[in-house]
Amino acid sequence: MSPESQASEALPSRRRRAPRGGRHRGDESFLLPPGSPALVLAVPGPARSAGAGIAAEIARLVELEHTGQPALVGHLQGEESALGPLLAGLRQQRPDEPAAVVVPLTTVPDPGVDGAVRHLAASAQVPVVAAEALGPHPLIAEALHDRLADAGLARADRVRMMTMVTEAGGVVVVTPGDYAAAQQAEVSSVLLASRLACPVFTTPLRDEAATRRAADQLRASGVTNVAIAPHLIGHEPEAELLGPATGAIGAGCAAPLGAHPALARLAALRYTEALAGALSG
Repeated sequence: MSPESQASEALPSRRRRAPRGGRHRGDESFLLPPGSPALVLAVPGPARSAGAGIAAEIARLVELEHTGQPALVGHLQGEESALGPLLAGLRQQRPDEPAAVVVPLTTVPDPGVDGAVRHLAASAQVPVVAAEALGPHPLIAEALHDRLADAGLARADRVRMMTMVTEAGGVVVVTPGDYAAAQQAEVSSVLLASRLACPVFTTPLRDEAATRRAADQLRASGVTNVAIAPHLIGHEPEAELLGPATGAIGAGCAAPLGAHPALARLAALRYTEALAGALSG
């Protein structure tokens, strides 16, 4: 069998589920054949941190909505449910395939997280592939929009067929990480601005002064209502700063992305991309 045929046989087959209710009707999914490499979500922080349960829910959505097989969760800090021992316990099902593909559960590339994932993947006793972070991707902008709409801070999209009053005239997208992470998140901010037809600024959540300046600029341009859109999942340490940031600028705040279906879809997509690269390389 040629390498191309082996890669084609090993890759997830694309399928479309039967129509169902909700905004993801007709979404493309990825059905994993038996013996496929494990899909492992790498979560920053320890297993017992605030928001750590979000990863388990995303893993459940990955299985139910996309792959048909359980997704595993490994944490990058602490001994409980740690990623290193999880990878050490995996076995290679097929000699020409990796044992696992590890997807960082972050909305933008994070040098610390990505470096830790690559190190643990390279240190594993079986072949392990490190995938890209979930974002940037247009689906992140969709999820941000949904969370703003859920909080009554933006009009919901047409697909959801809901009518909500638009409260925010401008949005500050706040990100975990530093200014490099904020620059990566600009992709989502530009798409969000297009969806909402309003100005959107992007700042690191840990820089309260920058967030305040962004809100001041929006108000100086004539915006009366400012909303905060957290560009984070909810398990990041910066999630604790949402309350103070919201109070500091007097703005409404959407919830973190949490276990949004778009993140599960992105996890399956990053897995497929990484596996395709590994098998064709």
